[in-house]
Amino acid sequence: MPIDAAEALAAAPRVREIAWDHKDVQLYHLGIGAGLPATDPGELRYTLESRLHVLPSFATVAGGGAPGVTGALSGPGVDVDLARVLHGGQRLRLHRTVPVRGRARAASRVVAVHDKGTAAVLVLRTDVTDADGPLWTDEAEVFVRGEGGWGGERGPSGRPGPVPDGAPDHVAERAVREDQALLYRLSGDWNPLHADPEFAARAGFERPVLHGLCSYGATLKSVVDTLLDGDVSRVREYGTRFTGVVYPGETLRVRMWRAAAPDGGGTVRAEVSVRERGDAVVLADTVVRYSPTP
Repeated sequence: MPIDAAEALAAAPRVREIAWDHKDVQLYHLGIGAGLPATDPGELRYTLESRLHVLPSFATVAGGGAPGVTGALSGPGVDVDLARVLHGGQRLRLHRTVPVRGRARAASRVVAVHDKGTAAVLVLRTDVTDADGPLWTDEAEVFVRGEGGWGGERGPSGRPGPVPDGAPDHVAERAVREDQALLYRLSGDWNPLHADPEFAARAGFERPVLHGLCSYGATLKSVVDTLLDGDVSRVREYGTRFTGVVYPGETLRVRMWRAAAPDGGGTVRAEVSVRERGDAVVLADTVVRYSPTP
């Protein structure tokens, strides 16, 4: 069997040293669509080094290298065809505000292998720690089509339920530039699916698609800018499930429902769709948990 669940779960964490500085942060922010309008004070928080704040989803690319989805497929007990792989979901928990520059230790390991019958699901967890302690924990959920059915545990559904009834509290639209994927890939995800039309056609797409984690970052930016007054430090947790593809040149429509807590913190539920394709949903089960205003 290409996936040996016992071997994958028993494998020791893979540890690497990562480092980043303001240039990496700025490039990531530009890659998810920050900087328009270029002189807007709200955008300068993401693009100008003297005012720079780090959007927490930067954690998914900090230190460069292959994304977590790829990391889950190159360890002991896992030998699968990349053409069968889908990035199913991403979750992030912040222990502290991500600094503009840093050096840290990232330890990654497969923490769950679920049998969904027609697919296997791997969960890769990465814990990042610097000299002052834990910084963040992120989890990538990877679907491998055709690798289920060995009689393993199905695992929890992990879904937060449908979005609230009624109209959203806020709706934001984010235009995806034609060159967005070309810019985003400079942060470390070099998969030709996002740049090479011939490769994309062989994979069954009409043209190169946007990175799921680019949509992930753009969505968090929409929530932070719309509901958290641009204060990135208030984000505590962020998770989503990828349900469809986005093509460069399309428009993301982010619907947001806010549930505030008495202490000033709360939760934002979001659903992200593509306006040009009849609001086809591309990010679902999206939740941002935030802390009170400092």
